[in-house]
Amino acid sequence: QLQLVESGGGLVQPGGSLRLSCTGSGYTLNNYGIGWFRQAPGKAREGVSSIARGDGNRNYADSVKGRFTISRDNAKNTVYLQINGLKPEDTAVYYCAAGEAYYSSAKYSLSSQSYEYWGQGTQVTVSS
Repeated sequence: QLQLVESGGGLVQPGGSLRLSCTGSGYTLNNYGIGWFRQAPGKAREGVSSIARGDGNRNYADSVKGRFTISRDNAKNTVYLQINGLKPEDTAVYYCAAGEAYYSSAKYSLSSQSYEYWGQGTQVTVSS
């Protein structure tokens, strides 16, 4: 079974940057669509970015466009989420997820229901 492990979270000052990693084991991540989600205390889980299987089509939530970048490193079986210009409202647990279906539309690729496999999450805290 595919297993996902997130890393790279931490405490960062506003305006700073982080690179989150989602590493897969058991199966090749390039065969899956990958989504990044976040959940802040008391709030619903929110899809922030996705990269499709195959053509690598990327989607971003409006709240993160221009600041977040998703990418794949197939040699490392890892998907990254580069986060720049961090804001306090970015504070959340960040999860990566993998799904077998192909979605080009953000309506589906940023929906948690489109993914079957989930990591345990990594905490990102933005504070001065």
